[in-house]
Amino acid sequence: VQLVESGGGLVQAGGSLRLSCAASARTFSRYPMGWFRQAPGKERELVAAVSWSGGRTYYADSVKGRFTISKDSAKNTVYLQMDSLKPEGTAVYYCAARKYYRGSYDLSEPSEYNYWGQGTQVTVSS
Repeated sequence: VQLVESGGGLVQAGGSLRLSCAASARTFSRYPMGWFRQAPGKERELVAAVSWSGGRTYYADSVKGRFTISKDSAKNTVYLQMDSLKPEGTAVYYCAARKYYRGSYDLSEPSEYNYWGQGTQVTVSS
C-alpha cells in the first residue's frame, strides 16, 4: 500500500492549507486513517484520525475547532483541512493507514498504523 501526501507549503499564521493523502489500496474503504505531525526534536503526534467508515473523527486538543479530517473512499483519499494555522503547527505532516478495522485499538498511537506516507512539510510563519 502506498500513501502519497500533497498540499503542504508555506503559509502565514491565520491562513489555511488542505492536505491530501492518496492511497493505492483497493480495500482503502476499510482502513481507519490518521494524520500525524512531527516537529524538529519532538515526537510524532496525532493531529486527527477518522474511522474506517468516516463516521467518527478524533482530534488533538490543540487543533480542535480549526482542523477537519475527512475520508473519500470513492477517491481513495483522505483530507486534512487546516484553518487558522499557528506557527506551532510547523512540522512534517504524515498520513497513516491502519490495515485492520476490527477489534479495539487506539488511533492516537503511531504503532497502531501499518502504512505511512513520506510526509509533507507545513511551515507557518508568524
